[in-house]
Amino acid sequence: MPQIELIMPKMGESVAEATIIKWLKKEGDKIAMDEIVLEIATDKVDSEIPSTAEGTLVKRLYNEGDVVLVGKPIALISTDASGAVETPEVKAPAKAEIKTVQKELATTAVAAASNIESNVERTSDSGKFYSPLVRNIAKAEGITMPELEAMPGTGASGRVTKNDILAYILNKESKATKVEVKPQTTISSNGATHAKPTVSVSAGDEIIEMDRMRRLIADHMVMSKHTSPHVTSFVEADVTNLVKWREKVKANFEKREGEKLTFTPIFIEALAKAIKDFPMINISVDGTNIIKKKNINIGMATALPSGNLIVPVIRNADTLNLVGITKQVNDLAGRARKGKLTPDDIAGGTYTISNVGSFGNVMGTPIINQPQVAILAVGVIKKKPAVIETPDGDLIGIRHFMFLSHSYDHRVVDGSLGGQFVRRVADYLEQWDINREY
Repeated sequence: MPQIELIMPKMGESVAEATIIKWLKKEGDKIAMDEIVLEIATDKVDSEIPSTAEGTLVKRLYNEGDVVLVGKPIALISTDASGAVETPEVKAPAKAEIKTVQKELATTAVAAASNIESNVERTSDSGKFYSPLVRNIAKAEGITMPELEAMPGTGASGRVTKNDILAYILNKESKATKVEVKPQTTISSNGATHAKPTVSVSAGDEIIEMDRMRRLIADHMVMSKHTSPHVTSFVEADVTNLVKWREKVKANFEKREGEKLTFTPIFIEALAKAIKDFPMINISVDGTNIIKKKNINIGMATALPSGNLIVPVIRNADTLNLVGITKQVNDLAGRARKGKLTPDDIAGGTYTISNVGSFGNVMGTPIINQPQVAILAVGVIKKKPAVIETPDGDLIGIRHFMFLSHSYDHRVVDGSLGGQFVRRVADYLEQWDINREY
């Protein structure tokens, strides 16, 4: 009887295993192509696994709650047209195939991994299942099993999700009494010891504990500052033609392509062109080695409803036209806000752009997203009176201007390269063809 194996799929470069949350099909059930067979959870995302063939589920090789390595078979599906089901003798998975879950959390280009032993069980006495991510957060935050049991869950069948446990942590009652925090010491890269500032908390002050993602972002930002000597160059660009072009085409663009045309895809197109012109911006540093990246993968810093930040990545941005970039920007931004990004969506970035203008900011001095060596912030577009040079003399007119702020790692990017690069991005935006097609 012809059979195929349903394999635990690869869900990201840093994800080696997943936990089976729930089987949606029983042995002997008929399954259509692409029909969902089971639900799984990793430390980054929850996913549904569809069938890769039409047939009958012959054997489930793992139980709910088991941790399965990526690439391992998780079920056998018979493709026999007769529908006859034979249950073959299948050896149980070796114990070595089920290993301890590693803690992996993703943020705005942040991935932290550590081996953590948790006292929180996968399944409680009442039958509630807790994913590896929830268990690791509970361990780190000192949350007990009784607390988890009492915690309301918004996931499938009342399962506690990452957002549920983070909300619980944030809503813990804060201390209102005066607290004097003792100075702590930290060691800088040159070995010198410095005292952290003493923080005084008075009665009536509110103490808000950072959520997990905010802690990771904070650690990543401090690490970046310690790693890279930051320099920032600024350019003001006249983007009048670009603004007029977008205003002229955006309605027809949305009608024809089914996508809203924002400024972000336009900035990314110009950025990708400039990176091709200056490939030594598209690098990473490994000790005393410089890794020159072949692909141009542009991350776009995206604000989440929680106020935190994540950086989904547009891969090979230089190979996409404006329509393709727009579709990816809108898709990634939409899924980021809904918490639907996959691990691969936030991996592999080689350069990052942050649109601080979306918050009404004129400019910013962004922090490099390690292990990259540069990041661009684009400010708000504002109308200004400006001198316009014409063959008949200078005139005063109303133009659209914006600031570009380019932060770069001065270990490997000097002012000449950093300044020329941001100037080239501005040139592409200023020289926009008002008559161009998409």
